[in-house]
Amino acid sequence: MPPTIPGFTYHRVPVADGVSLNAAVSGTGSPLVLLHGFPQTHLMWRHVAADLAADHTVICPDLRGYGASDKPAETDGSGDGYAKRTMAADIVTLAHALGHDRFALAGHDRGALVAFRAGLDHPDTVTHLACLDVLPTLDMWDVMHGVTAAVGFHLYLMAQPPGLPEELIAAAPDAFFGHFLDLWANDPHAIPADVRTAYLDACRAAVPSIVADYRASAGVDLAHDQADREAGNQLRMPVAVLQQDWGAALGFDAAALWRAWAPDLRHSTVTCGHFMAEEAPADVAKALRDLLAR
Repeated sequence: MPPTIPGFTYHRVPVADGVSLNAAVSGTGSPLVLLHGFPQTHLMWRHVAADLAADHTVICPDLRGYGASDKPAETDGSGDGYAKRTMAADIVTLAHALGHDRFALAGHDRGALVAFRAGLDHPDTVTHLACLDVLPTLDMWDVMHGVTAAVGFHLYLMAQPPGLPEELIAAAPDAFFGHFLDLWANDPHAIPADVRTAYLDACRAAVPSIVADYRASAGVDLAHDQADREAGNQLRMPVAVLQQDWGAALGFDAAALWRAWAPDLRHSTVTCGHFMAEEAPADVAKALRDLLAR
């Protein structure tokens, strides 16, 4: 059995036709949903979730296509099955099923893109929004250029039509997913052996759905973001963004890019690695508490 978050109760909640999410829940008080990133599962929140459950009802799901949640096949070529709009709707339905019509939402990496879309699509449901170490999809592709784009080689690989990316990654999944766990962590001890094994096991079993998630960000997700930009839609709730200083390395102003989407923004750079909820959990928990107090 993979590790679990101590003190949390696990639920399997139907959120769409043929799709149920695995979710860990604990605590009392105002609800806060925490969405994991790549190549991880809900376990990445284990420290932060335990801290925040002292004050809040904390819900940590595995996203559609990841971990112990269902992984529907993407069959019609539209990309809608793993569009962030679809994945955001999953989270709203999950929260409602657990008794919460309004909730705060925080996401890391891929989960932050789902959270971003939930904030735009469900502004009366998401009360506060935190996004950790991403740019919105539209901006992400805009800042990737020249040899600096090599850092995001996986984005281009998984953007390819179905077939080749899945075959290549499935041929050496532990090497592929483990590469990011090693490269993106400043503190390798932040992800202990049992958790690393759980991440690799989960990813190995989810190659097609993980690729579908990324492929959507080179297609349907871009279309949704562009439509919101052209319509002038913005995030209406208080927003906190925590990021590594990628802008200094790649030549963009991350805070300015985020401010165009989020007028009520507090943007912070961090010195830890990408896996900040595991490398600096006390700092992340404090940032989320500060957000919820706004």
